[in-house]
Amino acid sequence: MSDWQRIAAHRPLVLVLMGVSGCGKSTVAAMLAGRLHWEFEEGDALHPAANVEKMAAGHPLNDADRMPWLALVADWIEERLDAGENGVITCSALRRAYREILNRRNSGVLFVYLAGSRELIESRMAARQGHFMPTALLDSQFATLEVPGSDEPAIAVEIGRKPKAIAKSIITELHLSDVPTSELRALKPHD
Repeated sequence: MSDWQRIAAHRPLVLVLMGVSGCGKSTVAAMLAGRLHWEFEEGDALHPAANVEKMAAGHPLNDADRMPWLALVADWIEERLDAGENGVITCSALRRAYREILNRRNSGVLFVYLAGSRELIESRMAARQGHFMPTALLDSQFATLEVPGSDEPAIAVEIGRKPKAIAKSIITELHLSDVPTSELRALKPHD
């Protein structure tokens, strides 16, 4: 059994859908949460207003901007785990250091990296409406991205398919549909 399979078998479990802006985090995460009947949080909704304004104006965030936001995302994860509940949250989590903040317990968290080419993601960003992140910041996102290493609790999923197919493949790969929803809360984490 691989490390990520062992992590996914633990309950409670929080999936963090990560990747650059425009990779489909929100759409796939909402589908996962709906199909699994797990709590869902849109990580972008936790950004302080100043961060949203900065990005909307075309300026990339720096680490000082990100830290309060990452702390809020980490708190949401901790609340789920402390309550014995499974959850799904979106967060770009572009750097290893950011993922370490989110996984401060070093258990109960699995990162699902939605990977795709710059061209594919740029075309998706150009087509979406009403999001604060401009396409112009995509280069800074890719420059910041540190793809999860094999020693991190993460899987990579290619985004070339429709979101519904991506969500289904994640559920299948992690064997999440093997456990009836009614039994998910009864399962306890183990080593």
